[in-house]
Amino acid sequence: MKLEEALEQAIKEVPDFPQPGISFKDITPLLLDQKLVHEVLLALLEPVEKLNPTHIAAIESRGFLFGFMMAKELGLPFIPVRKSGKLPRQKLTESYSLEYGTATVEVHREDIPSGARVVIHDDLLATGGTAIAACNLIQQAGAQGLAFSFLLELSFLQGREKLLKHGKVFSLLKYHN
Repeated sequence: MKLEEALEQAIKEVPDFPQPGISFKDITPLLLDQKLVHEVLLALLEPVEKLNPTHIAAIESRGFLFGFMMAKELGLPFIPVRKSGKLPRQKLTESYSLEYGTATVEVHREDIPSGARVVIHDDLLATGGTAIAACNLIQQAGAQGLAFSFLLELSFLQGREKLLKHGKVFSLLKYHN
């Protein structure tokens, strides 16, 4: 079975969560199958390795699952991109717009060296707002956002088009509606 088909079977869609009209993509069933997790990790790493990153950043919280594994497998430092109010040391902060308001993400300033070459990972690409905010944080630190890596992409929300202005975009499974 192809990886894309295995992902389609493993990921469960939950209608009307977290609000009516949203079809939530639940990746937790995927995590129950360690063979599939390994295949996903290898597929995520393939395009990223060629870019020779120096760091992997991942967005809280589901992005941490594969982002940390990617960093570990490549022997690279891991940069957690957290929601506002979660980091205790000096931080960089970036706010961005959501469909229903605004949100803020942060990183520890000292975790990103100037000149670093960073790949940003998250579980899902929707509108691209969170990923762009994470990239802006990387750039504020004097580092370069090389690419964005996603497990899933909601292509009908056109987040990819926004992200391509900031770096390459990789995703394993696309939902077209």
